[in-house]
Amino acid sequence: MEELLKINIIYEDNHLLVVEKPVNIPVCEDISGDMDLLSILKNYLKVKYNKPGNVYLGLVHRLDRPVGGVMVFAKTSKAASRLSEQVRKNLFEKTYYAVVENKVKKYDTLEDYLKKNNKKNITYVTDKNNGKYACLDYYLISFKSGFSLVKINIHTGRSHQIRVQFSSRGFPLIGDAKYNSNSDKKTNIALFAKILSFYHPISREKMTFELELPKRYPFNLF
Repeated sequence: MEELLKINIIYEDNHLLVVEKPVNIPVCEDISGDMDLLSILKNYLKVKYNKPGNVYLGLVHRLDRPVGGVMVFAKTSKAASRLSEQVRKNLFEKTYYAVVENKVKKYDTLEDYLKKNNKKNITYVTDKNNGKYACLDYYLISFKSGFSLVKINIHTGRSHQIRVQFSSRGFPLIGDAKYNSNSDKKTNIALFAKILSFYHPISREKMTFELELPKRYPFNLF
C-alpha cells in the first residue's frame, strides 16, 4: 500500500472518488507495466472497505501520464454512466494551468483539427477532412523570464490537445518531451489540471474541486 501515500484523496462518497493524480503515473494499465492510478485506487477501496474479490471503479476521463491534477472516478456503474454522459455532452468543466515559452496574447481561443498517430503516440495539426475538431481558450495570468503562465479552459478532449495547440503556435510547454525541442528530462511537463467541475451523478448538484498549483519549477516562478 506504499503507493497510497502518494495519492491525495480530495473527496469520497458512495458514488464518487475525487483524487489528485500524481505526475508520471499512468491513469490505467499500459504497455509500460508500471503501477497505474486506477489499480492503486481499486486497492485502496478494497483495503478500506474490506471488500472481497474485484473492486469496481469506473474511469470516465483521463490525463496524460506526465500530467498531474484533479480527477474523478465512479464507484458505481450508474455513476460511471451518468458521468460519461456529461463528458460526451461537454458538461465537464476542466481548467488547466500551464507554463509555456514566450509571451502569448492576453486572451485567445485556439481552434484546430487534430489527428493522432497511435503507433508513435503523437498528435499533430491537420485539416478538417482528416482531423477532429479541437478548441480551447486561455487567459494570460503572468509573464516572467520569457515564460507565460496561462489559465486554460478546454472545450474538447483530444489527445495531447493543449500541448499540440500551443506548440504549433510557437508556445511549447516547458518540460514537454514530445512537443518541445528545448525540454530536458529533469523537468516535468508544466501542465496541471487545477479545477474540475461536474454535476453529481445522483443528486445533480454542481460540484467543483480546485487544487493549489504545484510548488515545483517552473510554476514556482510565479
